[in-house]
This record gives sequence, C-alpha cells and structure tokens, in this order.
Amino acid sequence: MNGKIAVIGGTGDLGFGLALRWAKAGAEVLIGSRDEKKAQEAAGRLKEALKTDATVTGMENTQACAQASVVVLAVPFSGQAAIIKSLKGSFKDAIFVDTTVPLAATVGGRATRLLGVPQGSAAQQARELVPAATPVLAAFHNLSAETLQDLSQTPDCDILVCGDDPKAKETLFALVKLIPGLRPIDAGPLEMARIVESITALLISMNQRYKGHHSGIRLTGLPI
Repeated sequence: MNGKIAVIGGTGDLGFGLALRWAKAGAEVLIGSRDEKKAQEAAGRLKEALKTDATVTGMENTQACAQASVVVLAVPFSGQAAIIKSLKGSFKDAIFVDTTVPLAATVGGRATRLLGVPQGSAAQQARELVPAATPVLAAFHNLSAETLQDLSQTPDCDILVCGDDPKAKETLFALVKLIPGLRPIDAGPLEMARIVESITALLISMNQRYKGHHSGIRLTGLPI
C-alpha cells in the first residue's frame, strides 16, 4: 500500500488496534489525537509492542489528516461530528473511512441500543460533514478491538465495507487484507451502513450472553 494511513482516535481501543496491525504489516501509520502528546505516547507503545522500529508517528489530528491518503476515524459517536468538522480543511485527496457506531452507551445508555441518527447512520452523517470531493466509506464496525491488540491472536472476521466509490473500496480492501484473518466484503452503498452499524449492538449482546469478548461476523455462500 502506497501512502500513509492516519488513524484519528488512534489512542483508543479500536484505533490503536488497527494502527498496531497495519504497522506490523509494514504500512506507514500516523496516530492522530486531539492531544499530540497522547498520540506520541501511543506511537511509542505501539513500537514497544512490535519490538521493531515500525514506521509510526504520533501527531495532532489535523496534521495526521493532512499527510494521509487514507484517514480512518475511530472515535465514539459522541465525538464524531466535532472531530470531522475540525478536520474539514485538512483532507488532501484522501479516502475517509468511518468506523463509528451510534451506540447509546456513548451518551450514558445501554451498549446494546442504538441512537437514532437523522441521516440514517453515523456514516451518512459523516458524508454530510466531510468535503464533497472526499470519498466516504464505512467499515470495521464489527471487529474486536481486544483481538486486534493481542498479537498472539488472529482475528476471525469479515469486514463489511459500505460506500459509493468503487475505487476507494479497492484501496480499503487492500488495507483490510494486510491484517491476517480479515476478509473485506463489499456490503453495498453507504446507506447500508445503518444495517452494518446495528450489527455491533447485536454482537455486544452476544458477548454478554455467552460471556465472550471477540464475536464477529462471517458470511457464508459467497463466491469469493
């Protein structure tokens, strides 16, 4: 993969896990945070975890966004809109990947419930906020952050990718394939993200019921 991957919210569980796996695969990763010091600390933890001089840098969100060809947003729904607005002038011919799930837990509710989003989904809200020329994809909603951060484990999950730009999907598919155990699936247009996002609440419920932490999605019967 050519170009840099910025993980905005890379100090959080999912963001750090994705950054860790991509850095392990040899990609150049920028960890973004509103607090540059926290981003640098996360980059240091990542290098320590890999025990190699991985190509990863911690920086403030807008700086990371401005340097990347793929920008992945991995923050709670409660912070999604404000962070995207702060990035608006920093996109430079990048693909934007939204991982946000509008869980009620982000505003003090139950983790198995979703908040209503007027646009239909968190991804569609992002589409309204990101510059019109920037392709928007939705992905990584159903992936265990805990598994990503444990390098002794191999994730077992299909990554459902929603979006309206086929070329952008091809780019993201290549990134997904850098992480062993993950298989990218074209889940249709961006409007399908409302369904994919809701699966996260189902998986949380399954984890609670079966006392687990790593449930994911696998689709069967596909000719791929």
